[in-house]
Amino acid sequence: MTATHSSRMIILGSGPAGLTAAIYAARAGLAPIVVQGIQPGGQLTITTDVENYPGFADVIQGPWLMEQMQKQAEHVGARMEWDHISSVDLSQRPFRLTGDSGNVYLGDTLVIATGAQARWLDLPTEERLKGKGVSACATCDGFFYRGKKVIVIGGGNTAVEEALYMTNHSHDVTLIHRRDSLRAEKILQERLFAHPNIKVLWNREIARFLGEGTPEVLVAAELRDTTSGAIERIDIEGAFVAIGHVPATELFKGHLELDSDGYVKVQTGTTHTSVPGVFACGDVMDKTYRQAVTAAGTGCMAALDAERFLAEMDFESVETHLLQEA
Repeated sequence: MTATHSSRMIILGSGPAGLTAAIYAARAGLAPIVVQGIQPGGQLTITTDVENYPGFADVIQGPWLMEQMQKQAEHVGARMEWDHISSVDLSQRPFRLTGDSGNVYLGDTLVIATGAQARWLDLPTEERLKGKGVSACATCDGFFYRGKKVIVIGGGNTAVEEALYMTNHSHDVTLIHRRDSLRAEKILQERLFAHPNIKVLWNREIARFLGEGTPEVLVAAELRDTTSGAIERIDIEGAFVAIGHVPATELFKGHLELDSDGYVKVQTGTTHTSVPGVFACGDVMDKTYRQAVTAAGTGCMAALDAERFLAEMDFESVETHLLQEA
């Protein structure tokens, strides 16, 4: 049986941004509904050690942190719905969202916290060998490559963090980067260069992955020199693609203003989008920081922005009603 759910605030996404928005909105009496999406808890549910989230002296586990956030949100009055939104109508309020379940969600405000997904190289051989040696998440799959030779592709924080993480499992980790310098934070670079089990191949990109056997598994990668074009082979058993993320905004194309990379555009210093009453927070609008703590911070902002928006709308409605009665 399908149903219609109404709330003063609908929140899409249940990572740090969405759940923080839910906590603040619930405490403001807005009774928010959180539609959890295809990955409840967001990317932190596939992150093991978290050591940079404020408030914890010791390393904590990502899934545990998200479990605690959800419990807190529910404790103060947020409602969780296990559904994935397949269509939206933002042309009028209340906004109308339809889930894969057939359920309809009506919200006076909408907070978008759908996050971002890993970016791939888009090579035919990559697609064929996904899950057979090629992965986009070292913390998810690193255990399976214990004692094996692996490569990590990329040059930003994610790539360096994944290379460092893989040294927990492998004594032979190679970072492949298409340029001659990294974009990662200085402290991460220092850790990378100081680690005896990591080497870096500069000015290289993946030409193709090579598989063998039945069933086929990854055995090597062909690297292209970005300066000379020369091809070389490196024998490996695991490859981790760590070249960034794609914001989950496909649903909102044609409904909201997006930037050239597909991130939701917000007014500077706020979470207001191009549609009044719709707010965006977390990785879906943040291409620069993409940290759990910044996502949580913008989730707080979105809830406060939405609360103020509703208060203004309610005030205008009362004023209009009084004028009509006068």
